Amino acid sequence: MEDCFGRKITYLRISVTDRCNLRCRYCMPEEGVKLLDRSMILSYKEIDDFTRIAVEMGIDKVRVTGGEPLVRKNIVSLIENLSSIDGIKDLSMTTNGVLLSEYADDLKKAGLKRINISLDTVDADRYREITRGGDINRVLEGISAAKRVGFNPIKLNCVVEKDSSEESALGVAEYALVENLSVRYIPLMDLKSGVFGRVEGGDGGNCSECSRLRLTATGMLKPCLFNNIEFSIRELGASKAIELALKHKPHKGGNNSTGCFYNIGG
Repeated sequence: MEDCFGRKITYLRISVTDRCNLRCRYCMPEEGVKLLDRSMILSYKEIDDFTRIAVEMGIDKVRVTGGEPLVRKNIVSLIENLSSIDGIKDLSMTTNGVLLSEYADDLKKAGLKRINISLDTVDADRYREITRGGDINRVLEGISAAKRVGFNPIKLNCVVEKDSSEESALGVAEYALVENLSVRYIPLMDLKSGVFGRVEGGDGGNCSECSRLRLTATGMLKPCLFNNIEFSIRELGASKAIELALKHKPHKGGNNSTGCFYNIGG
């Protein structure tokens, strides 16, 4: 399927929760956020039903995000359901890695193909500062578990102020080289002011080739991260919401004054 500018739309990012077990400084305030009522969050059946229709319409790449997806109860069952959908060629997840050592084996058996793990530094003190108390050892254990069960490739998502020449980024690059991992360097972004840039090592931020739609945990389908446009799959149904998202997907990102990274999925 194509949007109104002729871009092929094949990629669906699904946020399954607004909850997270870290408090990263660039993502949410120190006191956390007011959590949504459970009734507002899409059920796994709603996600599964929507994804099946999206795949019938042309989606073949699906990524599960959050918040932190591994904090949602029975997340492995959702991965099992999604992996059973004929037509999905690439099923992946983005996680902060804190719980990954507990879930890696089950996720692999459930059909998850690839995994991206957030790692902005390999310095324990700096990691604790960025995440407001996170333990980097749990993330490193998660990465080891992901390697052990056979996820390939494993990509690290490293948020940088500007580019990969920064000290923390160089440390992540050295660690990735030793561990035979890939790295994506993501420039610090601001939804409300519309500040974003191209991802080093990935295709994020390249508006001219954007192939993505985003489904929020509350069932809003967003054609662009840096825009307020969204369509309710509960009110419109999957097919209509997708049609409208394709029709109204902007040529390039602007700003988003209503959403946050923790509930859209980045």
